[in-house]
Amino acid sequence: MDVEKPVPRDDEVLIKVRAASVNPLDWRLMRGAPLIVCLLFRVPKPTSARPGRPGRDVAGQVEAVGRKVAQFEPGDEVFGVCQGAFAEYACASESRLVPKPANVTFEQAACVPVAGLSALQGLRDKGRIQPGQKVLINGAAGGVGTFAVQIAKSFGAAVSGVCSTRNVEMVRSAGADRVVDYTQQDFTKGEQRYDLILDCVGNHSLSALRRVLNPNGVCVMVGAPKNPVRFLARALTAPAWSALGSRKFAFFIAKINQRDLTLIGDLMESGKVTPVIDRTYKLSETSEAIRYLEEGHARGKVIIRLQ
Repeated sequence: MDVEKPVPRDDEVLIKVRAASVNPLDWRLMRGAPLIVCLLFRVPKPTSARPGRPGRDVAGQVEAVGRKVAQFEPGDEVFGVCQGAFAEYACASESRLVPKPANVTFEQAACVPVAGLSALQGLRDKGRIQPGQKVLINGAAGGVGTFAVQIAKSFGAAVSGVCSTRNVEMVRSAGADRVVDYTQQDFTKGEQRYDLILDCVGNHSLSALRRVLNPNGVCVMVGAPKNPVRFLARALTAPAWSALGSRKFAFFIAKINQRDLTLIGDLMESGKVTPVIDRTYKLSETSEAIRYLEEGHARGKVIIRLQ
């Protein structure tokens, strides 16, 4: 629909959107997400009267700034998080934006916020990743997973990635030392043990994941099953499983901050991290992009490009 051009508040920046990316949260909220998801992300359930403004990841140019904004000025190229990224213009808090590196495209920058921060913070903050550790990324071909493989390698870990047959070479090219094709092998039944598992899918029981963790190993869960009951069950039972011994389970939601957005921007600028883009859609095709991501077979990120 056509809406009025937004006006930034005192601490906000008005962005002329050049690119946005689609996240599972977008289709979950549009479908009517479980109450716990709405509460965790502080987003009201959409209704016909208040359909909401979907889209979180944004990259573009500063059009105008609020009177208290000190870090940006019109013309600056930025990326970060806002509400309503699937539009020609969107407002974002100054604290949720950072400058876009000159050698990074708007499409690449738009990939970063939710997926990139989930990978970085899940590995570093919750997983306490260390050089030389054996790290497994379950869902290595997805939006979070493709970032996680590259970020884990930048920390000096030995990385195993789990994906389907068609994505094996892509995950290997992203830097994985070992790739497990889940159509041929169940990693939870193998002999390999891991110091850290980043679970981006949620398709194995916690008991199965515990079996392949080393003593003092950590499993960080950033993916949510489509089934809301299973989603809630995993989130609530993780502390109980952690209490059973030295192996720990942590449910995790990324926190948006400028420091970590800048860090990933630096990793992209240096070539250590390159976002993987599956498909690019026009703004008028946003509904198709959301449907495609909901199917669950996207490789890396799905992008909405605006001219």
